[in-house]
Amino acid sequence: MKICVYAASSGQVPEKYVRAASELGVTLARRGHTLVNGAGRTGLMGAATDAALAEGGEAVGVIPQFMIDQGWQHTGMTRLVVTPDMHTRKERMASEADACIALPGGVGTLEELLEIITWKQLGLYLKPIVVLNTDGYFDALLAQLDRAVSESFMRPFHTGLWRVARTPQEAVSLCEETPLWDASLTKFAYQAPKR
Repeated sequence: MKICVYAASSGQVPEKYVRAASELGVTLARRGHTLVNGAGRTGLMGAATDAALAEGGEAVGVIPQFMIDQGWQHTGMTRLVVTPDMHTRKERMASEADACIALPGGVGTLEELLEIITWKQLGLYLKPIVVLNTDGYFDALLAQLDRAVSESFMRPFHTGLWRVARTPQEAVSLCEETPLWDASLTKFAYQAPKR
């Protein structure tokens, strides 16, 4: 499988998150999966890439030209895909992947995760999405999504759009085991007003 990993590029994050990202990279490589990410050389993104490559795995990076101009790219990627902008980058990362895993991150990572969940709800992406909830990092977001369901902003079955893992190994297993989303459920993305 090719597994897209959304992750922080910040190099200032606590070590527990770096360890989990590295563990994920090792796990992907050992199970024969290709890592797909945003080709950043720092933070959790860089840690996952470094670990996968060190373990003999492959890593495909997708990065916009302006980030290369800033020198932000990982120079050891197995393959580097250069895009003209951020929108194309996200679309390409999703199209390259058989599943997505979200690691802890800031607004960029959160935006990527919520966008791919939205695409799945609309039937534009039917593949597994896994939230790697290291040390409860995503607890508040998951609670917000539960509130969206409880107040009818989403339907209860939409919580099946994503799976939650506690460890890198569990995250990869969920990618391997989760079936494709039922495209016929797209019709439920729209909810008519109550009368």
